[in-house]
Amino acid sequence: MGKALIIGCGGVAAVSIHKCVQNSEVFEEICIASRTKSKCDELKAKLDGGKTKITTAQVDANNVDELIALINEVKPDIVMNLALPYQDLTIMDACLATKTHYMDTANYEPEDTAKFEYKWQWEYRERFEKAGITALLGSGFDPGVTGVFSAYALKHYFDEIEYIDILDCNGGDHGYPFATNFNPEINIREVSANGRYWENGEWIETKPMEIKRVYNFDEVGEKDMYLLYHEELESLAQNMPGLKRIRFFMTFGQSYLTHLKCLENVGMTSIEPIEYEGKQIIPLQFLKAVLPDPASLGPRTVGKTNIGCIFKGKKDGVDKTYYVYNVCDHQECYKEVGSQAISYTTGVPAMIGAMMILTGKWNKPGVYNIEEFDPDPFMEALNVWGLPWKEDFNPVLVDALPEESGDSKKSKEVELVG
Repeated sequence: MGKALIIGCGGVAAVSIHKCVQNSEVFEEICIASRTKSKCDELKAKLDGGKTKITTAQVDANNVDELIALINEVKPDIVMNLALPYQDLTIMDACLATKTHYMDTANYEPEDTAKFEYKWQWEYRERFEKAGITALLGSGFDPGVTGVFSAYALKHYFDEIEYIDILDCNGGDHGYPFATNFNPEINIREVSANGRYWENGEWIETKPMEIKRVYNFDEVGEKDMYLLYHEELESLAQNMPGLKRIRFFMTFGQSYLTHLKCLENVGMTSIEPIEYEGKQIIPLQFLKAVLPDPASLGPRTVGKTNIGCIFKGKKDGVDKTYYVYNVCDHQECYKEVGSQAISYTTGVPAMIGAMMILTGKWNKPGVYNIEEFDPDPFMEALNVWGLPWKEDFNPVLVDALPEESGDSKKSKEVELVG
């Protein structure tokens, strides 16, 4: 049916490539491209022999001219951006120049500033529309499936959704005192940033990890979860009509938080350059180099993830609640594709998003977040390709849980608002 150029060969990309090969009726050809071609070649060697034709290439995703040359050589129907968020704009530029469909799993971030905003990519809307090509933003799990869950809930169960809480629980254990389950640099930037949530048309900011709840997750159990800012809050706040509040919570164990605090205190999470032995280095990038590679965690990670959305709103004038979520087993993921569940839950939706565009089910020129498309075919594909979802029509609401936060007056005020 089509050809995909996949840029990136990390943990998420490896899962997505496995899934493209499994889905050979749609992905007849794929080209895997990365700065380090040997990684692409190793993956090709593992997966060759099936119906999907696999080629590899070397490319610097920061270099627009190199990207354009590669796209012109490969002539893909879609570019799947599974590289770093810093490279979103250069890849979008190359897709515009070659009039090629685009998709990614995370919003653009400036490398020198920890900002999680869609504004840079939304500025491409008119140019993609004029070029007659589609850019699908955020086709991972969160962002990604959480947006599809939201569109599905609104389409099938609500006349209006007033409140959304996104809950991301990783109940896995990799046995290390401290490690991150996806790119350490991106993970630590995300976690150490101030929290934010959207309520009544404005953003309310909190200190990192200031707001805590304890939630009992299906198949995982009770876990501490903390309010963070996550990029899908920005798009969903705009795209879900009638929304009064949206928040994002993620679980963390005490060991992770203790180590992170120590690293922050000694400056190791900083993205400000420092001079070391006559060279400029960024502490966070150095820390990334000494931490375990997330791709190495698969064989030693046990437990499950549980990620989903709790909705509260109205149907036919009556109050209604609804919870839709996925439970994913780390060891089952490793048996299937050689990866732990964090990469799996992002890599599978990346393949599905590309499939939606290649099959024409999602195809309108412009730049769109995932919740702006019909959710039904994507929801069906989740069940087929390894991320089945569950529904609960009487969930425990986050607001029904005991409040826990810091001791400051500001913290207490934020809790009362939240």
